[in-house]
Order: sequence, then structure tokens, then C-alpha cells
Amino acid sequence: MSPPEMTDALPKPAGNGDPWQDLRRHTSARIAQGRSGASLPTAPMLAFQLAHAQARDAVHLPFDADGISALAQKVEENPPLEVLHVRSAAADRSIYLRRPDLGRRLDKASRLRLTQLASPSRPFDFAFVIADGLSALAVHQHALPVFRLVRQALIQTGWNIAPLVIAEQARVALGDEIGELLGAKQLAILIGERPGLSSADSLGIYLTYAPCIGRHDAERNCISNIRPGNGLDYAQAARTLVWLADEARRRQLTGVALKDESEHDPLLVESQVDTGPSE
Repeated sequence: MSPPEMTDALPKPAGNGDPWQDLRRHTSARIAQGRSGASLPTAPMLAFQLAHAQARDAVHLPFDADGISALAQKVEENPPLEVLHVRSAAADRSIYLRRPDLGRRLDKASRLRLTQLASPSRPFDFAFVIADGLSALAVHQHALPVFRLVRQALIQTGWNIAPLVIAEQARVALGDEIGELLGAKQLAILIGERPGLSSADSLGIYLTYAPCIGRHDAERNCISNIRPGNGLDYAQAARTLVWLADEARRRQLTGVALKDESEHDPLLVESQVDTGPSE
């Protein structure tokens, strides 16, 4: 008896008869590159080298902290936005890349400025940090749209928001010291993720409840690969962050004990994040 036909095992071939070409349209992963002898054909090899160069450029692109600050203050006029610049203990990009530990701590001048902002009489419910991380490109392109959506949603529900902190040569854990000095109950750091060979501009958000020096990554929630097109769009990222912040306040924790279940509560999240008119 002949075996049954496997009609659904592979997609129907495209016009050139190659079923792999159909799969390539659904992913940015490098599949079905072909071969020339024991190597790749010229075109995919050049594309790989270009992607590698773009990833390296993203890591070394100078962070336009002043530009981010000016634009944030221009678009966030109601209520007016106060912005503070800080730096990590890594004096330059070369040291930052070689000494990750220095990127997790503030320099002395930054610590002093943040200490003066703390308000014991009315603690901040939430603090935002926009940081270069390993891809200033991602921050330049994606950080402000997400920040605006989340800030407005939190303000509308009565959260006391700290001044925006813009951090240079920063690692994720730098937010722990910033949040502790500000006395913030929660902190979200919007930071450029490590570039990959299919995305050099992915933004990540790390949310920490009761930030303080010594927090572990297991005590944070991460929203990753924020970039329109092949990643998470701004509105969905904002909705997820608002939902997590609300749940973190209710449960008084973040991290592995707080699972993202925002998709099961669409009405609540939709009502909190106003994405504005569709274009």
C-alpha cells in the first residue's frame, strides 16, 4: 500500500518552482540563500557583509542626547517636560564596550543631580530613562513615540511622573541607581538593544519595580524588538508597558513573577493608550 500524500508538508511552489521562496517572504531570517559550490552566492554574501557593517555602525553611532531632549520637550508641552542628562561611569564608547560594569553605575556629577531631584514628601510613581545602550540608532528612531504614548496614559490616570532622564553610555542596570536616587516606585528604561544581522535598530524596554542597586534581570520585565515593520509596533509596546506598570503597582513586583497577560485584557489597555488618529 502506498503512503498517503503529504500535500501540506511544504508550501506550494512559487512561480520559479522553489517552495523556499514562499517562506522567505514571511521572515527576515537568512534562509534559502542558495549556494555556489561550498559557499554562498555573491548577492547573499554581500548582503550579509552589509548587515554586519550596519550592526557595527549602530553600536558606534554617537548618541544625540541633546537632540532627543529638545524634541521631547517640544512635543511634550502638556504638562511641560523636565529633562535631565546623566552619564554612566564609562567615560567614552571604548571604555563602555570593554567595561560593562562601568555602564551600570553613574558618574559622581550625575548622582549629585539626581539626588537633588528626589521628593520624599511626594515620591515619584514612575520614572522614564531613555538610554543609548548598544544601538543609539534604535533610540533615535523609536524611543520618543513610545515614551509619549506611555507618559500621557499614566498622567491621565493620576501617576506622578519624574523628570525624563536621558543617559549616555548606559547599560540596563543603570536604571536601578537612577530609580533609587529619584525615589521612584517604578522605572522603565528605553534602551537600544544589541544589534543583530537582521535588525540594527531594535528598541527594548525594561521595567523594574522598586529599583535599587543590586536588582537582578529576573526582577525586571522586558519588552523587546520594538520597531515598526518586522518588530513590535509603538502602540502595542505602549499598551503592554502600561498594563505591566498597572499590575506591578497592584502586585508590588516585576520580573519572572509578573507575566504579560495584557492580551487577555484588551478593553482596559485600549482605553489607556490613545494612539491618535490613524494615518
